[in-house]
Amino acid sequence: MLLYAIILCLNLFMLALIVLPYLKHQGWWIRMFDFPRLQSFTFGCILLVIELLVLDFSRAESWGIISLTIVFFCVQGWWILPFSPLKKVEVEMLEGAESASVERQGRISVLNANVLTPNRNAQALLELIARYQPDVVITLESDQWWQQQLDAIEVNYPYSLKCPLDNLYGMHVYSKIRFSQSKLTYLIEEGVPSMHFILPVSEQTNVRLHVLHPAPPSPTENETSQERDAELIQVAKYCREQQQRHDLPVIVAGDLNDVAWSRSTRLFRKISGLLDPRVGRGMFNTFHAKYWPVRWPLDHFFISAHFKLLRMERLPTIGSDHFPIFIELALQPNASEEQQGLAADADDRAWAEEKLDKVTNDQ
Repeated sequence: MLLYAIILCLNLFMLALIVLPYLKHQGWWIRMFDFPRLQSFTFGCILLVIELLVLDFSRAESWGIISLTIVFFCVQGWWILPFSPLKKVEVEMLEGAESASVERQGRISVLNANVLTPNRNAQALLELIARYQPDVVITLESDQWWQQQLDAIEVNYPYSLKCPLDNLYGMHVYSKIRFSQSKLTYLIEEGVPSMHFILPVSEQTNVRLHVLHPAPPSPTENETSQERDAELIQVAKYCREQQQRHDLPVIVAGDLNDVAWSRSTRLFRKISGLLDPRVGRGMFNTFHAKYWPVRWPLDHFFISAHFKLLRMERLPTIGSDHFPIFIELALQPNASEEQQGLAADADDRAWAEEKLDKVTNDQ
């Protein structure tokens, strides 16, 4: 009976892991359960195997317990399934002769690195930049010390926007491409910047780039996800408007302090209309770089349907708690007709407005 009691308690705990993320409550102690779906899915697999080996299936309660485990297994699997090869890709790969024929000016590559402010291994990042030669380098959590180390790349990256901060929200962007309409803003919170640019990637086409690093819900940061979610929704609405008005290709990059499968990130994708190149390919877990059992995808690239993918890689560690991530994209005239992401319904739009209203009313 003790064995059954222990297994039942584990199943009830897993049931709570399913239910809590569905709540719209924005407290950090609720939203934290959005993150470990892969870990809890793995735990559910192990528990299911143990139950099959030790339970007596001549007893009715055994079937009840294993049914709970299967429900948990299926629900958690549904959330992470899109980030596996079992799902159709959301962004098509440009391959072979088609890829070779793409003009250099129709491509753009971006390297995004949350460097971790106290980390002092700048040489590792400089080596990755030299190796991958991205068109745009984004650093997050970069302070004045990091800015001084990155001075070395300005020979090849003469265009930059810099915001060195000591509060873990410093931000730098370096570009080989001369950008315009560069803007440093504090969309929701003081001390939490975002950057916005227009980049000409071909003679006919400009790309709008948004770089974000909203503060997470946590006991040491914001008590709720309210500020993070509002920033994501505000940018999502702007991206949608720009695509509708000007049909501008869009890239959103950065550490969103949210996982790819959460309801808030899915809402961002629905409202913005942007695609996730990880869908159908993998999770590209970037955090935590030092502890592999607790890794999830915190650093993101979301793109409009104007692009196809040339390559995307999680890069080697640079001593930070995040892995850098690299993407190379190609503009394709007909790509938007072939690629579709998540669609927003009336409930999604109402929920998005509710998130924005909460922040507006509090300010």
